[in-house]
Amino acid sequence: MSIIIFITASNEKEAKKIATMLIKNKLAACVNIVNGVKSLFWWKGKVDQAKETLLIVKSRKEKFNKLVKLVKANHSYAVPEIIAVPIACGFKPYLNWINESVR
Repeated sequence: MSIIIFITASNEKEAKKIATMLIKNKLAACVNIVNGVKSLFWWKGKVDQAKETLLIVKSRKEKFNKLVKLVKANHSYAVPEIIAVPIACGFKPYLNWINESVR
């Protein structure tokens, strides 16, 4: 099953490092890096905020656990956002490309 994983990083440098490692290790077919994300969130009992960089990762469900290990080992956050959602439908040639890219 193809999935999209959302990962927030502290800055663009960290995001590029993680994205490159995901691609090189065939854990992702494609990673979009979106700068300028403003996040508000609960942290340690209070509302906090941060400027972050968002990674939008296209991969496969069976790669998720390895992807999480790689991200955790290279991420500056104690509890990084790493969440996946299934791709319900999509352009078949693109979904095939995801499958082929992460083999």
